[in-house]
Amino acid sequence: MFPFPSVIPMGTTAREEMRRFWEKNSRSNRPLSPHVTIYKWSLPMAMSITHRGTGVALSLGVSVFAVAALLLPEHFPHYLAQLRALGPAPLLLFLAKFSLAAPFSYHTWNGIRHLAWDLGKGLRLPQVTQSGLLVLALTLLSSAALASL
Repeated sequence: MFPFPSVIPMGTTAREEMRRFWEKNSRSNRPLSPHVTIYKWSLPMAMSITHRGTGVALSLGVSVFAVAALLLPEHFPHYLAQLRALGPAPLLLFLAKFSLAAPFSYHTWNGIRHLAWDLGKGLRLPQVTQSGLLVLALTLLSSAALASL
């Protein structure tokens, strides 16, 4: 069947390894995998989850905007004029713009931080915390600047 008689089919070896793995886990009474609730939350953990969340939110936002642009009967300036006609309070307008700018700003600054990590820079724990705080500060400042336009 096989050109080399000493070769064992991969499926048999993998199946045996799986059986041993599950037997060992059953005997040790350990959970299948650690759950996020057993960890003490840290800034890098929260920022990693937030980075993924903002990435998903931005993708969905762009998708919804694109579908709306294709399906709505009027062009964008028409809907913008309708919003302006509502005459929202300046603070409400600022908060709405800030809410739209914050995920974009955060994801951008944190993405730059990840690029630095890809280059091997800033990977020590104190540097990770410092760069995280810098990302948060830059996010607040750039979001406020964009919202004030």
